[in-house]
Amino acid sequence: MGQILLVRHGQASFGSSNYDRLSDLGLEQSRLLGEWFANTGQQVNRVVTGSLKRHRQTADACMAMLPKANLAETDWETDAGFDEYNHHDVLVKHHPPFEDPEEVKRFLASSPNARYAFQEIFAASMARWMSGQHDAEYVESWPVFRERCTGALKRLLERADKSQSVLVFTSGGTIATLCQQVLGISDAQVAKLNWSLVNCAVTKLLYRPGHVTLSYLNNYAHLEWLGKPESVTYR
Repeated sequence: MGQILLVRHGQASFGSSNYDRLSDLGLEQSRLLGEWFANTGQQVNRVVTGSLKRHRQTADACMAMLPKANLAETDWETDAGFDEYNHHDVLVKHHPPFEDPEEVKRFLASSPNARYAFQEIFAASMARWMSGQHDAEYVESWPVFRERCTGALKRLLERADKSQSVLVFTSGGTIATLCQQVLGISDAQVAKLNWSLVNCAVTKLLYRPGHVTLSYLNNYAHLEWLGKPESVTYR
């Protein structure tokens, strides 16, 4: 039986002009993940990343920590099917003032509870996107995004040997959507699951011909090992 380890990228640069790059903490999270893989003797046969910069940065920092013995003949590839949905488009279609990044910064700085208020706005934005009532308004509708993610997993499985260990560096929305396919959960549960996924957490799928199962979800013990709550992040 083979395994697919779905890795959410490290903490990105939320609130900056370019979200698609890791913060210093995101790089450290990625290195900690690599150390955990090394300490547990994790073998890697293939590495797949989405096409986003934060995916590749996470992969590079993580894999640099593994000894060469764990990486014999490891293939690397990029598949944009594992890219995240367009957060900005989903958000501003529901809340147009956030078209301006400076407005987001002002909002987040407005009160100690602003981040919770922002989360409520984003949850409503997700619900609108996933409702099916406004599909034509989005750069990528929810059904199209879901089909893209499941298509990427299908391509991976078609090329995977029966006992391979594959690392996929991707994003939270993608992982939650793939869990929907495996577990048969609702769209509303996908949105809730997405919020719970930790940066650099690992979700393991097991596969054999014609069958994929969930082994574990959102494992971030390698971050908790430090004993520093600030090491566990969600953006």
